[in-house]
Amino acid sequence: MTTVTQKSQVTIPKDIRDPAGIRPGDEIEFELEDNHVVLYKKGKKLPFEKWRGYLGRFRTDKALEELR
Repeated sequence: MTTVTQKSQVTIPKDIRDPAGIRPGDEIEFELEDNHVVLYKKGKKLPFEKWRGYLGRFRTDKALEELR
């Protein structure tokens, strides 16, 4: 059993973290299902996923033409 802190934080017990593969820095998602709180470990993003769409409609063929 764990207690909610004044900052609404909880510690996930080791006997739950280890089998679930939850490590520091992992993202956890909470959902309410039938009056029960369920937590899910979110999948890791690919390292460059955060940059997807950053360049907008960048086209490599046009960039290469400009460089030539």
